[in-house]
Amino acid sequence: QVQLVESGGGSVQAGGALRLSCAASGYTTSNLCMGWFRQTPGNEREPIAAVDFDGSTSYVDSVKGRFTVSKDNAKNTLYLQMNGLKAEDTATYYCAAANRWSILVCTPGTNFGYWGQGTQVTVS
Repeated sequence: QVQLVESGGGSVQAGGALRLSCAASGYTTSNLCMGWFRQTPGNEREPIAAVDFDGSTSYVDSVKGRFTVSKDNAKNTLYLQMNGLKAEDTATYYCAAANRWSILVCTPGTNFGYWGQGTQVTVS
């Protein structure tokens, strides 16, 4: 069982930056595909980015070039560096994880089985 806890959300002005963290426990991140999602009220959860067990990354077009996903296996932590934030980036952000052996590929659209509780990001 993987437990995920996000932190780092908050309020920022447009053009600013935030770094979200997601601390994992119960399993080593070196064997996980991990991702970030976001959700606004009344909408479905939207995939943003993913990082595979080997550090390879993938992004959806709306955040490519502005957001960077990474993980520190020594700290068992996933990160999302968000630069050039826009009002439309306002959402609740969730991290997610999947055991690498349970999936074929690691992409933002992967069927993740473990989820954090979310952290709010507000851009004004």
